[in-house]
Amino acid sequence: MAIIDILEETYFALSANKARSGLTILGIVIGIGSVIVLMAIGQGAQSSIQSRIQSIGSNMITVSPGAQRGVGMMVSSGRGSAKTLKLSDAEAIAAQVDSVKAVSPEVSGRYQLTAKGLNTNTQVVGVTPAYVEVKSLEIDDGSFITDQNNSNTAKVAVIGPTVRDDLFGENVDSSEVVGQKIRIKSSNSSIEVTVVGVTKAKGGTGFGSQDDMVFVPLSTAQRFLSGNQYLTSIAVSAESAQTTSIVQEDVTTLFLSLHNISDPTKADFSTINQADIAETASSVTSTLTNLLAAVAGISLVVGGIGIMNMMLTTVTERTKEIGLRKSIGAKGRDISIQFLIEAVTLTFLGGLTGVVLGWVVSYGMTYFNITQTKVSLSSVLLAFSVSAAIGIIFGYYPARRAAKLSPIDALRYE
Repeated sequence: MAIIDILEETYFALSANKARSGLTILGIVIGIGSVIVLMAIGQGAQSSIQSRIQSIGSNMITVSPGAQRGVGMMVSSGRGSAKTLKLSDAEAIAAQVDSVKAVSPEVSGRYQLTAKGLNTNTQVVGVTPAYVEVKSLEIDDGSFITDQNNSNTAKVAVIGPTVRDDLFGENVDSSEVVGQKIRIKSSNSSIEVTVVGVTKAKGGTGFGSQDDMVFVPLSTAQRFLSGNQYLTSIAVSAESAQTTSIVQEDVTTLFLSLHNISDPTKADFSTINQADIAETASSVTSTLTNLLAAVAGISLVVGGIGIMNMMLTTVTERTKEIGLRKSIGAKGRDISIQFLIEAVTLTFLGGLTGVVLGWVVSYGMTYFNITQTKVSLSSVLLAFSVSAAIGIIFGYYPARRAAKLSPIDALRYE
């Protein structure tokens, strides 16, 4: 049978019952579209997380107080909140560790902020001027915390653009905010600070976004907010990505010596670099993406069952036609190919429409800032491959059943 004849027969067979063919295709469209959209969401999240981590600084090592967590241990005791790090530790890193570009001691906590009748609850971080270099921060207007501010325990602050919008309104320019007063309320004290600068937007939402932070002098945070001389973390910037691991090892060795710890498993601090964070985040988001794709794949299986059901119904309805074709010389192979092509055509049309629909929905989610998405060529090829496989797998049995029909029995079928 010529290819053109097969295609003509396929067209007439599928268009004979447009509603049934359309509903069958719809099942594949929903399945393929779901795979594209969910994989785009997962890959978009992975790309967004990695870019945010890189924007903070790819050569950064973070030292946190509290015991490290080892294999077989429960959650580390007091990690991030224990009182084991001091300013002298940060100064020792700068003085004794090679290949260190900058060191930023930090004291952070969440506090209630008020200004001009508006309020917000966000992260307040006590820092030194080195924070700008370590965290790749840029100033939009005004200036950052200076050494003099720390020496004088000055009541000044630099705010992120999100804090600016929350406290002064979204239509207020950064230059208008500089010089304004903000009150920071802690559980046991309340201080009023003057805004001396506003940082440039870096993107990112939720806990940890630098756009939603307030920066004050380290000495001010220790005296008026935390009430002690301990640090919540120390950020260390290595000179290059190649030296990051070496710097991390040297910092660990130095701290074991400074804290008089002979057994590394009993360390009262922990270190982690941005590469480790990026790798962990990539692994988590990759697993999530695969899980989402697997969930969406269930709808593809349902769509495949729908195709098999339709093709079995079609074989039954066209039993006499099959018998007539065989009686005039058509081979079982010709009948099998005909029905198989019909099934593959259904999945191809559904797959093509599903890819377009999935791309449009993914683009719309990014365009309207619902969530970040990223449609990759691999997800499109995967969707098409699965679509073709479903057409062949679920169309094979109905096609074989049609090919095996006896011409005599088929002609007698009522």
